[in-house]
Amino acid sequence: MSPRLIFIPCLALWISCCAITLAEEDPYLTRAQSLMTVTPLIDGHNDLPWQLRKNFNNQLNKVNLTTLNTTHTSIPKIKKGKIGAQFWSAYVPCDTQYKDAVRQTLEQIDVIHRMCGTYPDTFQFATSSAEIENAFRSKKVASLIGVEGGHSIDSSLATLRIMYYMGARYLTLTHSCNTPWADNWLVDTGSEPSEHNGLSAFGKQLIAEMNRLGMLIDLAHVPVKVMNEVLEMSKAPVIFSHSSAYTICPHKRNVPDDILAKVHQKGGIVMVNFYNDYVTCSNTANLSDVADHFDHIKKVGGVDIVGFGGDYDGVTRVPEGLEDVSKYPYLVAELLRRGWTDEDVKAALGENLLRVMKKVEEIRDSMASSLPDDVPIPYDDVNNPCRTSYGYLDSGAVHSLSILTLLLALASQAVMTSAV
Repeated sequence: MSPRLIFIPCLALWISCCAITLAEEDPYLTRAQSLMTVTPLIDGHNDLPWQLRKNFNNQLNKVNLTTLNTTHTSIPKIKKGKIGAQFWSAYVPCDTQYKDAVRQTLEQIDVIHRMCGTYPDTFQFATSSAEIENAFRSKKVASLIGVEGGHSIDSSLATLRIMYYMGARYLTLTHSCNTPWADNWLVDTGSEPSEHNGLSAFGKQLIAEMNRLGMLIDLAHVPVKVMNEVLEMSKAPVIFSHSSAYTICPHKRNVPDDILAKVHQKGGIVMVNFYNDYVTCSNTANLSDVADHFDHIKKVGGVDIVGFGGDYDGVTRVPEGLEDVSKYPYLVAELLRRGWTDEDVKAALGENLLRVMKKVEEIRDSMASSLPDDVPIPYDDVNNPCRTSYGYLDSGAVHSLSILTLLLALASQAVMTSAV
């Protein structure tokens, strides 16, 4: 073999080794990884539990999260991504509404608990800001629950409370369907009609009860009218667990600038979503495009409202450079490369979310003497073939009486008209 033929593969190997060395010595990546060892990266939304439902019917005994390679999320990827805390989504689709949404949501809550119990060396269940910090000090991934979609509570404040007692720490008010008490984001697209012009009276009851419980109110998936109503009435700061900036990508799932300003005023947080469709409003996107959303939210609302909400395992398309949860340090490095200070990055990583949670907990404690709201939603608002009326005293008779009154009024009007 000629010396030239030997030289070419050797040169290629040398170039490859140099590229790896340069990547490892990237000062921004090194700095990012260092910051992530002192401040937990708290991600607002991951749908791995739904993948466990969809692919394994929640038979966790048939899954090995250390070797699973068909999802965005696995234990090796989590460790490489230096995730400090994760809100796992207890999500069930909208077609469960008026059927078995509560049961299926409870099963998703169960699988999150079992996931933590099966891998105790990696996950530590958490329900508070203090427990997030404790888990991070123990080098565990603090694992929290967010219920994604108001249809999961079946219009029941008691069910909301039960899910809170089971560890759920946020409720996304709607998913992609209206509930009997709130409109969803599709109303703003014109593809679905508004049923409540935002929140119904019961929807406003629910916001107050979430404040009393100390449950984070998640405004991802709601229309602008609901965003404004909740920001106006909630005593506690709110979150957008997985939404991006509307000005960068004008998708109705994203947050307009005027709302970003109000989130700042309220002390809340917008956790940036990585779904390509919400990043570039197209099928393709890259890491830099996601960083543009961080920059914009920081510019409009300040660094104190920015967070991470990747939506991994809940979406079909993710940006180049952010293919799975292992890539978080590269996004942090990009923010540093763009001039974000260490303090800016630490705020976005986890300090902002911890501040929001602590404030929500403070509001809860200040309302400790308030009684739980036990006024049910009006039966006519939820009357359907899958719901009984037990507890609604004489609901059928009241309904019949209302119809009778209307008929008598119409008859009386007809008599008066004929007399004229």
